[in-house]
Amino acid sequence: MNTPEGAAPGRSDAPPTILPEVLPDVAPRLRELRRDRRLTLETVAARAGLSPAHLSRLETGRRQPSLPMLLALARIYGTTVSDLLGEAPAERDPVVRAGRQEPVEADGWTYHRAGGSGRAMQPLRVVVPYGAQGDLVRVHPGEEWLYVLGGRLRLGLGDAVHVLGPGDSAHFDSLTPHRLAAADPGGTELLFVHTLLQSPTADLH
Repeated sequence: MNTPEGAAPGRSDAPPTILPEVLPDVAPRLRELRRDRRLTLETVAARAGLSPAHLSRLETGRRQPSLPMLLALARIYGTTVSDLLGEAPAERDPVVRAGRQEPVEADGWTYHRAGGSGRAMQPLRVVVPYGAQGDLVRVHPGEEWLYVLGGRLRLGLGDAVHVLGPGDSAHFDSLTPHRLAAADPGGTELLFVHTLLQSPTADLH
C-alpha cells in the first residue's frame, strides 16, 4: 500500500481535508515559529506525524495545511491556531481582582487563578496539603516556575529531590519528570507559573 504524500513512515498523516480559504500568512509564520524554537524540520515533522518534505512544503507555501495539521503544529509550538492564521487576539482585561475568581479544588490541591485565561502563560496561587498528589509524576511540554510563599515544598526533578522553604524558587523545563508535595504536615502555599513554550535548550539535552 502506498504511503500518502507527506506522511512519515509508520505514522498516520492528518486527514486530507484542506481549509477552504487561502492562508497567505501561514507559511512564513510556521517557518518563523520553528526557527524561534530552534527546532529542525525533522524534529517538528516527527512530532506532528509528517514527513520533513511535507513540512517544508507547508513552510514555503507550496501546500496548504489541513485544520488537524494546524492544531498539531500549534500544540508543538505552544501557540494557537488563531496565532498561526495571523488573527489579532481579542482584548483581555489585564487586571485580576482579588475575590473575583472562585478557587478550584482538584485532588486535594486548591488553585487560585492569578492571570487571564486563554494565554500561553498560566499563573496560579496553589495551596498544597500534606499527603496530596505526592506520588504523582508530571511530564508535559513547557516550562514551570514556582515560588514558595509558606511552608516547605518537596520538589523532585528527575532523580534529584529538593526541599524549598519560603522565599525559595525553582525554574525548570517540565519535560523533566517532576513531583510536587508538601514537606510538612502544615502543607505549603506557592505561586506557580506554567507556560506552553519550551525552553530552546530543552531539545539540546
